[in-house]
Amino acid sequence: MHDLIVAPFLDDHYVLRPGSAKGMKIPAHRYLELRQLVTTGGEVPTWLCGPVLRQWSLDLTNTRAEAALLVRHPSPYGHGRASYELNLGCNYACKHCYLGLKEFAGLEWDQQEKLLYTLRDAGVIWLQLTGGEPTIDRHFAAVYSLAYELGMMIEVLTNGSRLHNPLLLDLFTTRRPYRLTLSVYGATQETYDGLTQRRGSWAHFMHGLTVAHKAGLPLELTVIVTEDNVHEAEAMHALGEQFGAVTREYSHMSPTIYGGAESLSSQATTYLRKRKPFTGCDAGHTSLHVDPHGMASVCKISRDHPISLVTEGIAGLARLGEIADRALGRQGGCAGCTLSKSCSTCMPLAALYRKASAPLNRYCQHTDTAGRR
Repeated sequence: MHDLIVAPFLDDHYVLRPGSAKGMKIPAHRYLELRQLVTTGGEVPTWLCGPVLRQWSLDLTNTRAEAALLVRHPSPYGHGRASYELNLGCNYACKHCYLGLKEFAGLEWDQQEKLLYTLRDAGVIWLQLTGGEPTIDRHFAAVYSLAYELGMMIEVLTNGSRLHNPLLLDLFTTRRPYRLTLSVYGATQETYDGLTQRRGSWAHFMHGLTVAHKAGLPLELTVIVTEDNVHEAEAMHALGEQFGAVTREYSHMSPTIYGGAESLSSQATTYLRKRKPFTGCDAGHTSLHVDPHGMASVCKISRDHPISLVTEGIAGLARLGEIADRALGRQGGCAGCTLSKSCSTCMPLAALYRKASAPLNRYCQHTDTAGRR
């Protein structure tokens, strides 16, 4: 099993350590040197051993390069990041969920295996595994293991309910993700179980969080603030301090991926916060999203005109950049807006809000409290 990943990303080259969010940038000629060294044989060079020891306390002195390094080859497609939705199914029934109908459906393993090789060939280095709840998918361990072996840095988005499972714990400790991101839905049993609509979910979450923390896994908590749990927002953030984890916050409820409005009623309207202006993103150009059926799209929000990676393969990704550019163009009620430079909502998300007939003040930053533009 490799100790380090050596990979090109955009116009740069990096040395990465599985299980760590840190990385080192190296010059192009050093990348080519390591690539050649892995092929022809030899020890890890001294110019790399020193920085690796300082960065990760990893001593590679007198270590064969081919045993320690996994060198990723450049890809003409340049999609360095991807999110892969293994399944829309979940063991919770959260009121705010943006997925809408949570159907247990997806690819068979042989197709998933082909998909992961396609993502590797597309240049994907940072892979986010999500759902639904990805850890309940029957192929999760196989998908995770193969992605790791192909030289991907893995993040798992999870509700944490199964992190105490011995098989998963062994998987994560022997093939470490660079981040486990756990969603937090409350700070007490009553509130947490109420929002997830699953009795016992709080106990499973706390058990998983505790076990993962004791195992030294890299944790991050996403505090989900809704009408049901807004009174526990500070207490949810305090969980991060208690377990030594970074906390981030999500408080703007989105329509479902189908443009449904059912998730919007969970919005804590008194907790709406002003967001930074949207200035563009790399979605569709250097990153992409893949749904449970192997359909590649610009991102989790912009799913129009998907490309089947199962039938078209990697060649289909050549169209994704053009699809992204069209999706990000001003459209509908936003076309011609003179205040667009200070708008905080991207066009694909604004389109979902309009489809859900959401109040303007949920997504248009140029309205007053009455929802008038």
